[in-house]
Amino acid sequence: MTERTIRIRGACTNNLDRLDLDIRRNRLVVFAGVSGSGKSSLVFGTIAAEAGHELNETFPPFARNRLPKWSRPEVESIDGLSPVIVIDQRRLGGNARSTVGTITDAWTYLRLLFSRLSVPHVGESSRFSFNDQAGMCPTCSGLGEVVTSAVDRFLDLDRSLAEGAILLPGFGDGGYWYSKYADIGSFDADAPLREWSEQEREALLYGGERAAKLGTRPPADYEGVVDRFERIHLRTSDDLSERKRRTIEKFTRASVCPDCRGDRLNEASRTATVEGRTIGLMSRLDIPELRAVIAKIDRPEVASVVQALLGRLDAMITIGLGYLHLARATTTLSGGESQRIKAVNHLGSSLVEMLYVFDEPTVGLHPSDVEAMATLLQRLRDRGNTVLVVEHDPALMAMADEIIEIGPDAGDRGGRLVFQGGFGDLRAADTPTSRALARQRDCPGEPRTPQGWITVSDARRNNLRNVTVEIPLGVMTVLTGVAGSGKSSLAAELTAQHPAIAIDQKPVAANRRSTPITYTGIATALRRLFSRRTRAPESLFSANSEGGCPNCKGVGVLHTDLAFMEGQETVCPACRGTKFNAAALSHTMDGLTIAGVERLTVAEALDRLDDRGIRERLRHLHRVGLGYLRLGQPLNTLSGGESQRVKIAKELREAHEPNVYVLDEPTTGLHLRDIDTLLAVLDELIDHGQSVVVIEHHLDVIRRADWVVDLGPGPGRHGGEVLYRGVVDGLTDTATGRALASLRK
Repeated sequence: MTERTIRIRGACTNNLDRLDLDIRRNRLVVFAGVSGSGKSSLVFGTIAAEAGHELNETFPPFARNRLPKWSRPEVESIDGLSPVIVIDQRRLGGNARSTVGTITDAWTYLRLLFSRLSVPHVGESSRFSFNDQAGMCPTCSGLGEVVTSAVDRFLDLDRSLAEGAILLPGFGDGGYWYSKYADIGSFDADAPLREWSEQEREALLYGGERAAKLGTRPPADYEGVVDRFERIHLRTSDDLSERKRRTIEKFTRASVCPDCRGDRLNEASRTATVEGRTIGLMSRLDIPELRAVIAKIDRPEVASVVQALLGRLDAMITIGLGYLHLARATTTLSGGESQRIKAVNHLGSSLVEMLYVFDEPTVGLHPSDVEAMATLLQRLRDRGNTVLVVEHDPALMAMADEIIEIGPDAGDRGGRLVFQGGFGDLRAADTPTSRALARQRDCPGEPRTPQGWITVSDARRNNLRNVTVEIPLGVMTVLTGVAGSGKSSLAAELTAQHPAIAIDQKPVAANRRSTPITYTGIATALRRLFSRRTRAPESLFSANSEGGCPNCKGVGVLHTDLAFMEGQETVCPACRGTKFNAAALSHTMDGLTIAGVERLTVAEALDRLDDRGIRERLRHLHRVGLGYLRLGQPLNTLSGGESQRVKIAKELREAHEPNVYVLDEPTTGLHLRDIDTLLAVLDELIDHGQSVVVIEHHLDVIRRADWVVDLGPGPGRHGGEVLYRGVVDGLTDTATGRALASLRK
């Protein structure tokens, strides 16, 4: 019988070079290659996209419009696909009502259990839902916290009203609301508020009886600053503008609901018990502790509910998330945690012949936890599924059935098949990945001498146990420890207690008009260069101005709203995706139109653009390993790791005064070959007087650190302690120390 395969012919998505490939089904296959080589274009942009699109086409138009949107890939043919499930690293939604319990359905089973067994009996399971009117706390509407005005932030007592003492938008001199306070004759607009009486300040803020007691009575319709702010910003139900959101964030604070104390439920629901515990108490137990409680329930009428709940809890433990609790908000989960949470729902699935696609599932995992992730992937495979994984971790490659390397390099020099086979054969091959695996890592030199110290004091955030630790300045400090040990919490405390710049993996931009050209600030210089060479006006070389295609408004694509059918985004037929009109494209510089320049990669632009200022700004993108990005590539298409490196490049360009930089796993998405490039960039920051603090699991980064703070010993409530602080050589008897020791063998 012929072995079944996924057969790909002529794949051209992004930089794929008419790639032909056969992938054996019912295997665990790892796709490797340097950053920008085309791995994601093949796995996500071609295989997953075609599988998703073809499945969607089987549904009627009304249903299709409510399914995930898939763009058809550039490929001659693909055969042998099955329904696809993509488990990526996009963080779970920002809905304040979403928790680990609700997203995994564990909360559904838990509240069903309480609806049958609680003492006193409360009623149906909806009575234990904080998203249902029947169960939610009326004070906080099921959110567990209330938003109140941060009145202490409203006023600057050292200023007068005329000088802008009311710090809220629109209340300064000349602002819309200014005259409602400064011109009514009740307050001295020119005296600093510190010189006012307490009664006058109270009247300004709260109005009402306080204002009525003033010797100079305000108008009958007078409204205190606090009431006016809350009426405009907190009591409206309309969609909030970005400016309004920023104002609310700045001038309010969230506090635990005074009635439900964070349980989110009404009194009857939050006080009912099962096995002597309320549902709120159970939701705050670590997953293994909760499992032990649930496993003791031996009641035949709820046996199926208990088994279903235990299945969810076991899946979370298996996948390395046992340190979480069901009440944890999904908005606080990292990208790696989000990916593993998404996988939980599939561990108990009885579906077979599915196509599972993972994006770097080891991100956020300590080396000691990688085996558990590999076990999960193998379990999915053993149930008769095909598992495709984009990954750089050698430990996961070694456990795969097959490795496919795309390359040999990034951008136009990638997109080809350079290897297909087992891990042993890869090590003996001559590819970028095999060479990186074979290369002896240089022994780290002597650690640099700190130029000073800062102290993080009494840190209690999340699971931190009153931690006080000194962080050296002028060197690279790495925060290590198993997933959930408290590394991110300690970094958050550092940025809260001291001036620091956090460089995270959040998207650089939300729209397609933001590109490396705009982000690096070379747009003006580029337009000026074209204008000088062609003698045409600068505005002609801007897609957002005179040079923009009138058909697509300089975006390059057209979006067509098809009502109940799926909206379509198509290349603009007028400009053919270039974004520019004919007049702009009629001018060339060294054989390139302005659209041709946007198609250059950063590396190509460094060679071809004869402008020192432009090259200087692009140089830093190249330094952080992003030379394969095209100048006109929308930044909203970048991965989290790429977004972080774009931000690092910006700091390299702009950093002058000494700062503390806090980076969250900067090796995310980096090929083994590129780790040294990243470390050289961090060394450059330090050489310029900066201090670098890195949350990291990658052993090559840890061993190159000048100072290590290792947290643990376990995750969640079993962590939060500093196990070790000092130079790397002294780190031995911890999970991180043992992983380093295995690397030295």
